[in-house]
Amino acid sequence: MDEVIFVVEEAPEGGYTARALGASIFTEADTVANLYAQVRDAVRCHFEEGQAPKVIRLHFVRDEVISA
Repeated sequence: MDEVIFVVEEAPEGGYTARALGASIFTEADTVANLYAQVRDAVRCHFEEGQAPKVIRLHFVRDEVISA
């Protein structure tokens, strides 16, 4: 695996959640900067030594509601 992609969403209670596509990795954090560290740590824990992807891609998804 060359890269792992995370879908990042704002949590309803505040902060962010990140869920990997194609791997069962999930993490959360209060700030974006902290999320970067949490995602790196989760990837290191999930993969065996030397098997971790070289690239971690974060795809931020934001819902917006506007009046009609």
